[in-house]
Amino acid sequence: MAKKMQTLYEKDFYAWAIHNAQLLKSRKLSEIDIDHIAEEIESMGKSEKRELLNRLAILLAHLLKWKYQPAKQSKSWEFTIKEQRFELNDLLIDSPSLKQNLIKQLSHAYQKALLLAEKETGLFKKTFPKECPFSLKQALQKDYLPK
Repeated sequence: MAKKMQTLYEKDFYAWAIHNAQLLKSRKLSEIDIDHIAEEIESMGKSEKRELLNRLAILLAHLLKWKYQPAKQSKSWEFTIKEQRFELNDLLIDSPSLKQNLIKQLSHAYQKALLLAEKETGLFKKTFPKECPFSLKQALQKDYLPK
């Protein structure tokens, strides 16, 4: 059975997932692929964390663009800011334990935001502050736009 599970996991992930879900629902615990299930659950947690950091970086980059290129402010930028806040809020509602991680990772997300802002504005990295000029509270605040 273990060999069959390994092969199914490698050849058809979706079929493997459905099969293991059915085994779990049927309480056939001795037949489930425990090692791969544990690996996938861990991977899902990491994926949520990465999505949170990516969305925060996009939000911070657009806040930088808003602040450092006021002549180019647009509804599109404002929409992206609102959308990222909305999505971040949804992620935090679904997984509140990620908020503590978000606080710890603000600096890392800002470094990624600097790269995005530099790329999208054409401004040099030295134009922007080395440290994030926005608190997490400001960044997530519904109507906050930097001046």
